[in-house]
This record gives sequence, structure tokens and C-alpha cells, in this order.
Amino acid sequence: MTTLTVSNILSAPTAPTIVGLVGDPLTVASNLSDATTIEALAAAFTLVGASTSLGSTTTLVHNGAVVIGVGLGDDAGHEELRQAAGAGVRAAAGLGEAHVALAHEAAIDLEAIVEGSLFAAYDFTTYHTPKKPAVETITVHSPITEDVDVIVEHATVLRDSIARVRDLVNTAPNHLNPENFSLLAKDEAEKVGLSVKIYEGQELVDEKLNGLIAVGKGAEHGPRLVRVEWNPEGAKGYTALVGKGITYDSGGYSLKPSTSMVTMKTDMTGSATILQTVIAAARLGIQRRVVAWMCLAENMVSATSSRPDDVITYRNGTTVEINNTDAEGRVVMADGLIMATEEKPDEVIDIATLTGAQIIALGNRYCGVMGTESIRDDVVAAADMVGELAWPMPLPKELRKSLDSPVADMRNSGSRPGGMLVAGLYLKEFVGDTPWAHIDIAGPSFNQDSAWGYTPKNATGVMVRTLVGFLEEKASE
Repeated sequence: MTTLTVSNILSAPTAPTIVGLVGDPLTVASNLSDATTIEALAAAFTLVGASTSLGSTTTLVHNGAVVIGVGLGDDAGHEELRQAAGAGVRAAAGLGEAHVALAHEAAIDLEAIVEGSLFAAYDFTTYHTPKKPAVETITVHSPITEDVDVIVEHATVLRDSIARVRDLVNTAPNHLNPENFSLLAKDEAEKVGLSVKIYEGQELVDEKLNGLIAVGKGAEHGPRLVRVEWNPEGAKGYTALVGKGITYDSGGYSLKPSTSMVTMKTDMTGSATILQTVIAAARLGIQRRVVAWMCLAENMVSATSSRPDDVITYRNGTTVEINNTDAEGRVVMADGLIMATEEKPDEVIDIATLTGAQIIALGNRYCGVMGTESIRDDVVAAADMVGELAWPMPLPKELRKSLDSPVADMRNSGSRPGGMLVAGLYLKEFVGDTPWAHIDIAGPSFNQDSAWGYTPKNATGVMVRTLVGFLEEKASE
């Protein structure tokens, strides 16, 4: 992977260098120490019509060195610096190295620049001819001298977890199924000292994990429930995480149109996210107990698949009529929520690529957060703190009646209007009195448009930083 170091302020560019562009007239905002160079660069970027809009990039050659100007927008706060650093590093792809010289004075700004630089230096090459990283080395030039190693180490751990989520989500579904995903999780988690338990086969039956059984019984590779635990000595509190892990979603007998099946390899993003979150918690030594429940299954069509009109009974006694086999994520996650809440955590947070309705409501960049107001708002606050986009959503009581069933306690799919919220109401039935938040990442988890800032095309790794930030805040209380 790309390596990053922090060094003193540059006098003038001698290698590929990223500087900021701001204002009218255009000004170069950088940590270059030579005022004459800064003035000359400002004139050169003005001459070529460089944009100062956030994340826009303009490349020129100055005294034999490549200089990449990145727009900082009108107000360069922490997230703007993170985005600008990422855009600059992406523009440096193929140059081998990048020197990031964006102007800043505070440690929190350095942290943002380091993160944006590392998050952007990602390229998924598994199915391509092996090649070097897009950018092999990054040097961030900064006046900050205190806690630099801590900042770089923290950002590197986050980078590693985010990159691993991206890798897993980008992996083709014929190479990632519930069986090998569970074994991969066990291997990666145990390497950092986590305990792992895999429920499969008869164990699923014995534990009455009938949501997973129902969704996964039509597939060649059977379902799994994976429990991964970080429990440091002296832990302050206990957070449970539950993640949707549908390694491929055909829709089952409620078959998706063929065009809608493309990208359905990504339906396991929730499980990848919580796995890498708990691994990051262990690597960072966060003093909070964390248990992640990965709900893994393939939703396929065969003679043994579940049918619409089937009724299942969960381990807590709740009966559910399956009226839509393509609303399978909530069905498997209910098992994880029941298992998680039985252990009496302080709160449980679930995360899933759950509904197309999330994209209709909030677009492709904002995650929807529902649940107990205090936990919902804590998750949104954690997202705001780390620079991710999340929006608090309600759970209107009047929508619950759309989940009523004439033959069971409830059915798994209800009203299309407010569909994201209806899915949240379904999950709410399985958490009891446990404080809880549900995060729908259907759109933000997979970027089908052009890369932007530090966000690549395809898998994004969204919400790893938010969940880690949430855990760090809880551990500090």
C-alpha cells in the first residue's frame, strides 16, 4: 500500500506537488515557504484559467516540477481540506509520488489532509494485470510537529480498514460467498486478537436463526452468522454492531430485473463494514467492548428457495409472512439483532445496503439514520465529526400498519412510500428496549459515478470512520 510521511514546509516544488487554489483573484494557499514561488504559481494558474471550486484540479509544470492546483472552495474547513487532498492525490496517479503542501496551521487540519491523501490513494487491481499503486509515496508538508506519528498511525489504520471494505465489496460474487467470507473474517479478526464464532448448518437450526435459513436455503453456499468480539481489559461500555451480508442478491423468486442485478455483489457491504470497524477498534486499542454480528447469505433462485407466502418463526417467537423475497436483508438482520440484544449491550447499531428507497429519499451521498433518537443523533454527530454525510430520519408510527399480515405477526415488506422508513420499522421489532440505530447505506456505499475528493469509483468504504468515531467517543465518556 501507499506509504505516507509528514515533513517540514517546502521552499519550492521539486517533485509532483499539490497546492490549494482559493479566492478571486486566484491565490495559492500552500505550505511553500518561498513567497516568490507562490506568487509565480498564482500567476501561472490564473493564466491557464484554473478553477477554485472545491476538488477541481489543474496541472501545470513549474521550473521542471509538476504542480497540481486543487480548488479549496469558499471556506476551507477540515472536510474541504480532506476532499482537496484526496482530489490532488488522485490527480497525481501515475506519477509515483505526491507532495501535499496545502496551507494549514492546526493539528486537526493536518489530520484531515493525511486522511484525504491516504483514502484517495486506492486502486482495485485484483482482476487486472498486477501494477504498482496509483501513488506509491506521499509526503505531507506541514508546520505541525506534535503528535504527528499518532495522527499518521490513526489515519493509516482507518485507511487499511476502508481499503479492505472496498476490496471486499468490489470482489466478484463468484469469489465471495457466505462460506469463504466467514472464513476470511475469522482469519483477519484472529490476526489482531479478536475472538470469532461462526454459526452454520445445524447450529443455525439449533439457535432458531430462521431468517438466515429462509433467505439462504436456495443457494449452493449455505448461510452463516459470524460473531466477532473485541473486549479489551477495562473496557468502558459495550456496543453491538449488526451488518447485512448478502453476498449476492438475485431477489429470489421476487426476481430482480436483469439490469437491477448488476452491482448486487455489493449487498454484503454492511458486514464488511462492521468487520473492519471492529478490527480497527482492536488495532487502535479503543477501550470499549464491541461485538460485530455478520449476517451472511446468498439470495438465489432454486427448487429449495423460500417462496412468497412462506411464514417463518424467529427465535424470539415473532412470526413473519414473506411477501417479498427481495426484501431479504431485513429478514437476515433480524436474526443478528435478536442475538445481539440478548447479550444486553448498551446500544446496537445495524448497517445495511437495505433499500432503494434510501437513494430516492437522500441521493447517493447521504446515509439515512433511524432508531432511538439519542443513538441516532450520536451516530449523525459522529458522521459530522469525521466528515461523512448522514441524515437523521424518523420512524413514523402510521407506516407500521403496512407491515401487518393477515396470517402472521407481521410481513417482511410494506408500503413503498417511505420504504426506507418501513424497513427501519421492521428492524425495530427485533431490538426490544435496547437503544438502537439503523444506518441505510444503499446509495453511498457504491459510487457508480465519477470519483470525487477522496472517494473512488465503485466501493467507497463509507461509515467505517463514523462507526470508529462513535466508538472512540463512547470510550472517552
